Amino acid sequence: MKSDIEIAQETKELPINEIAAKVNLKAEDLEPYGYDKAKINWPAINRIRRGKKLGKLVLVTSISPTPAGEGKSTITIGLGDAIHNQLHQNTMIALREPSMGPVFGLKGGATGGGRAQIIPMEDINLHFTGDMHALTAAIDTLAALVDNYIYQDNSLNIDPERILLKRGLDVNDRALRKITVGQGSKFNGIEHQASFAITVANELMAILCLATDIDDLKSRIGDMLVGYTKDDQPVYVKQLGFQGAIAALLSNALKPNLVQTLEHTPALVHGGPFANIAHGANSVIATNLALHLSDYVLTEAGFGSDLGGQKFMDFVSKHLDKTPDAAVVVATVRALKYQSLRSTDYLDEENLDALKEGFKNLERHMNNMRSYNVPVMVLINRFASDTEQELALLKELIEEQGVKAAVVTYHGEGSKGGVEAAQAVIDLANSNTADLTPTYADDDDVKDKIEKVATKIYHAAGVEYSDKAEKQISELRKLGKANLPVIIAKTQYSFSDNKNELGAPTNFKLHVKGISLKNGARFIVVTTGHVLDMPGLPKHPAALDIDVDNNGKISGLF
Repeated sequence: MKSDIEIAQETKELPINEIAAKVNLKAEDLEPYGYDKAKINWPAINRIRRGKKLGKLVLVTSISPTPAGEGKSTITIGLGDAIHNQLHQNTMIALREPSMGPVFGLKGGATGGGRAQIIPMEDINLHFTGDMHALTAAIDTLAALVDNYIYQDNSLNIDPERILLKRGLDVNDRALRKITVGQGSKFNGIEHQASFAITVANELMAILCLATDIDDLKSRIGDMLVGYTKDDQPVYVKQLGFQGAIAALLSNALKPNLVQTLEHTPALVHGGPFANIAHGANSVIATNLALHLSDYVLTEAGFGSDLGGQKFMDFVSKHLDKTPDAAVVVATVRALKYQSLRSTDYLDEENLDALKEGFKNLERHMNNMRSYNVPVMVLINRFASDTEQELALLKELIEEQGVKAAVVTYHGEGSKGGVEAAQAVIDLANSNTADLTPTYADDDDVKDKIEKVATKIYHAAGVEYSDKAEKQISELRKLGKANLPVIIAKTQYSFSDNKNELGAPTNFKLHVKGISLKNGARFIVVTTGHVLDMPGLPKHPAALDIDVDNNGKISGLF
């Protein structure tokens, strides 16, 4: 089969005005970026969200990721194409923007694969409409303004060693995890320790994805906690007066991006927080717009149900105009065998015992989603090496749990690779049985929230807190912020905080190493295990395979 980029480059995009017309958007509602992508402008956004129409919302999540691959984005796109093109329903897809760090590193892009992709895939995976660059500029401008404030005046007496803001870069660069700024003479600033996080892990990314309009964006930026004074008083951005400038840098990036799939289904691709270190969903503005513009909306939460799925249900959905009507869990035979074998060496060989053992991982993910009182279905992403016996066994194991399952081949066949599955998902969404029941109550204390997620979703035996975390929780309580939602930063590879504990581990303790307040995003980040907010590059980064010819045609991008 041809590579993803070859398939994408052979597909002729429709003019973006034609894509917009499918959901009753007019040319004057758009700010085109070339002929195949556009931002939706503010007059259109404000008009659309006043409408009473709300489509059905389907959340796509998955089992724990493995090197064997799950194909969650591919299934989301293929499912959207099947509902739109085979079942002829008014459909939109809402996805996150890729980060260039993983694109040039190990993970790859986020535009789907095979015959189920969003296009133009090169643009989306690289510079797109400049949203990531705007965020990076905003992050670093804010850091520079704070350092300059301390250098020039510092009338609030901010402690340079207690600045909580990190600089940002949309690149995997381990050398920037810990740095010293202001070295040399005083002319260069006040010397202090600092660090970089990848752009998508920064609080400004979360704020961009949660803000409802520019006023809300500005308010949230103003509420960001800069750090503490030398006498332990909190300092917020609004005290320094920088919120207007930073909002101005992000005002264009806040508008959602309209693109299309290979089969010309309208797609909104906007925002991109990771799910292991952030909340893992595309922007609230984009999903809400899609709900008002179409009858069915497919959106995706990052990584497995224990990360993106949990955060979407317990946090993101509270910001949307409606909660999910159905949830889809993506699974593969290969990935489930990996959960048992812990190696990719023999995944092409039939192994029913390994599949049965690995099924425990999927079973827990299914039960996670069912615990929210939302109807659930499993889509099995078929690989060429899967045998009929393996597929039949997996389907049987799923349906024994009272969950409907279907095998799909969207990667190889596009929308025709799962028409009955698409109808089953529509039927599930139209069953009107969803009544979202969250994992924790809004007024629960931070420790209660952490422990409920740990025990109910991860199946931990309990939670252990470092001395540092205990101190930080005490500071949260002093600030009156201990009842905010929790965003747990945890490895994506395991239900535990140890990436090597595969399958469905129990009787483990969740180890909380640190707590940080993201006051503008209005959540608390809980750091567990060994999670990095600035990834590094692998020995053979994807960048080694990427090239461009003299006509500007890019190759090697998956």
